[in-house]
Amino acid sequence: MRMTDIQRCEIRPGRLVEWTLSPRTLDIAAALPEDARPPAYIQESHIRTARSVREDGLFVPTWLGAAFDIPGPVDLDVLQEALRAWTLRHETLRSGFRWSGESGDTMRRFTLDADAVALHREDLGDFPDAADLARHLQDRFDRVADALRWPNLIYTAVVRDDGVSVYMAFDHSNVDAYSIYRIPAEVGELYAAGVAGRTVPHPRVGSYVDFCEAERADADRIDGDHDIVARWREFIRRCDGRLPSFPVDLGVRTGDPLPEQRLLREPLVDAADAAAFEAYCRPYGGSLVGVLAATALIVHEIGGEPVYRTVVPFHTRSRSQWAESVGWYVGGAPIEVPADRAHDFPSALGTVRAELQANRRLSRMPIDRVLRLLGTDFRPTSPDLYSIVSYVDARGVPGADSWPDRTAYALLRVSYGDQVCAWVTRLPEGLWFASRYPDTDVAHKNLRLYVERLRDVVTGVARGDSGPPPTAR
Repeated sequence: MRMTDIQRCEIRPGRLVEWTLSPRTLDIAAALPEDARPPAYIQESHIRTARSVREDGLFVPTWLGAAFDIPGPVDLDVLQEALRAWTLRHETLRSGFRWSGESGDTMRRFTLDADAVALHREDLGDFPDAADLARHLQDRFDRVADALRWPNLIYTAVVRDDGVSVYMAFDHSNVDAYSIYRIPAEVGELYAAGVAGRTVPHPRVGSYVDFCEAERADADRIDGDHDIVARWREFIRRCDGRLPSFPVDLGVRTGDPLPEQRLLREPLVDAADAAAFEAYCRPYGGSLVGVLAATALIVHEIGGEPVYRTVVPFHTRSRSQWAESVGWYVGGAPIEVPADRAHDFPSALGTVRAELQANRRLSRMPIDRVLRLLGTDFRPTSPDLYSIVSYVDARGVPGADSWPDRTAYALLRVSYGDQVCAWVTRLPEGLWFASRYPDTDVAHKNLRLYVERLRDVVTGVARGDSGPPPTAR
């Protein structure tokens, strides 16, 4: 699924239908007792950041979503049941948080039983203009899929004679990119089964709520003397006491108001070049290592920083029970690449490989737990603690080959932020690039230059301009 925003996912006019959790479901949720399973550290940090930024007077939507088509004519009753069945499959979607305690600063979970979940459908009428429809969906998703309210999910369908386009949005606290990638095939399978009058065997999908409890228990066993904490302490010290930003000029200064962001998204290279790049980089770990090595060299060219420091995102689905689970299964590992000493691409590959081998295990410890143990006041003023460059190979996701035919997209909400978040995704058709970054002239110039140089490096490596493939040492 190509990553984009709601304005650029090929929206077509039609009749809009919306599903939210029913009033009865909300009444039941309001009376629920506490669920003793705590939030994940990443969930708690996300929600606290949203509250902190809101208290500073800024509303920063952070939802993620999915868009895909179902060919028609479509039975909306069957689609509604498919959406409900999919929701019940993933416990985190019927679990939320309340503020409690004397100061109202403690997060407590509540979780609905599956039989309490019902969807309410509303027909919102025709939207003959695609741009108006996109604006309406974004405004509606902003209000409903909000970190500081519950429920924070919403499903919609644009109905036409030839089928429907489904648009779904979730606050980030419940989903990651991999969760989004699985939605078209899973909902599509449930809908097709409903139309055919057959049932889909209920898969054994692990609960993200259970994962949160287990991960937090493990994280709480370490203290400030743990070697993981020491590694982060030294990394942050070398970042001048902060978590790393993208090391090029973004036209943003310390103390400035949080800027609006802009989206850059486009194909990077085709399938042949993506495959050749992967083959070249494979001795050192594959395309992730290659993208990070290229980035280290490029940002050194653009910004002149001698060392590229970043936090590399990794999934935390360490057991098979989490493989098909919806949740936010992401951790981060710090790496440092002395780009000024990497004389060519192969030497940069070797440095990145060594850094990832040494530090990847750090991604299994939530960084928000580490920051608490460091005792540093990282009061968030931005929804992003640091900049990232992420690489994901999505070709193995069920249904990936049919994404272009189903007009399937992973949706980003681009709103405010002072960091650069970039995603390189391997799709059947090649590499796709997407990034949100501060909307300044300087940032746009430098991000445009970064993408062009990244494309140059990937195609140059793929077509033999970097010499023969290296042999890992």
